[in-house]
Amino acid sequence: MRLSASGAVVLLLLPTQLPMAMEHVASPAAAAPLPAPPPPPLKTLNGTIGRNTNLASVLGPTLSPAVIHRLVETARPLHDLARISVGHPFSLVVGQDGFLSNFSYAIDELRTLRVTRKGEDLEAEVTTRSYDQRTEVVQGVITSSLFAAVNGAGEEDQLALDLAEIFAWDVDFHTELQKGDSFKVAVEKLYLDGRLSRYGRILSAEFAQDDRTLRAVRFDGEGSQGYYAPDGKPLRKAFLRSPLKFSRISSGFTHSRFHPILKKVRPHYGVDYAAPVGTPVMASGDGVVVLAGWDGGYGKTVKIRHPNGYQTLYGHLSRINVRAGQRVSQEQYVGSVGMTGLATGPHLDYRMIKDGVFVNPLKIQSPRAEPVPHREREAFEATRDRVLALLDGPADPATRIASAAH
Repeated sequence: MRLSASGAVVLLLLPTQLPMAMEHVASPAAAAPLPAPPPPPLKTLNGTIGRNTNLASVLGPTLSPAVIHRLVETARPLHDLARISVGHPFSLVVGQDGFLSNFSYAIDELRTLRVTRKGEDLEAEVTTRSYDQRTEVVQGVITSSLFAAVNGAGEEDQLALDLAEIFAWDVDFHTELQKGDSFKVAVEKLYLDGRLSRYGRILSAEFAQDDRTLRAVRFDGEGSQGYYAPDGKPLRKAFLRSPLKFSRISSGFTHSRFHPILKKVRPHYGVDYAAPVGTPVMASGDGVVVLAGWDGGYGKTVKIRHPNGYQTLYGHLSRINVRAGQRVSQEQYVGSVGMTGLATGPHLDYRMIKDGVFVNPLKIQSPRAEPVPHREREAFEATRDRVLALLDGPADPATRIASAAH
């Protein structure tokens, strides 16, 4: 308290003595804004390409046509998104503004297209990964079928098909397979993310029966490619033992058979393979198609002329894939199993003609192709010794043994 110049009394208050109401009004902390709400989550779309779709129909519900166009044009130098494949996975992430944030599309098992937003632009890249390749030995004993034995070893059907194809010129897996037969293969396996993705090459193979053992070596030289016996002779011959991968013989070659439709006994100069309608039929040898059309009781028929006076006939087809005058190669698909013409059920009527006379396809001795040439002999022998050692070596503890009874 003090006296002013006029003699009035003046009261001085220290800051700590201000009234509480005044202190509250002056506090700036009370006016701080509330925290902003979190941003909305990004929108993610994952899926696989379906049938009869394109990129616009897949992404249209999520992106505008203009954004889809920018996506396609950005990716075009690396991959044409106008050609997307059924079953391939894709992923899309959309930003808060509704614009594309990133997009990925699996071109195949190893390549993935990625398109990413960078500011106002889009950038595209293709990332590539590699298979983990391993060579493994698989072996098994036949109890009912090659498929059952291979599956019993924990392997997939494709390995059975690949093995049967190697010995297709020496073994008819429809008629000659017996309980107790055994196989062994050294095969390349390609893994992705620890899982088997596919089989690579069979490097060597063995198929054993009571009276014989067949061995095959894969050799890829400058002028030679394929599977060879250990002596360098090719396993490939002029004719396959069967024009179908797998089926069963329902009627064999005979001079006297009761025809189920004509109700009389007549010769059957061919082999009938029972198989479902649509089963692919292969040309048993190289040649030229001389007939591709309807042929009386044979129904839809393909006839092929081969070197050395041979012809083969494929009857009762449901579909024909070749035309007269066309040159075809061994194992090329010429049609599909059916039941056209005089047929009571779906099957292939397979016939072989030599110099105008029907012969039994199961009994002909097919000539071999040329052996490994002398200039490649040393390379072949080195390959042979290396890959056969995989079959002859001590069994790996990881080798799976097939012995499945089905």
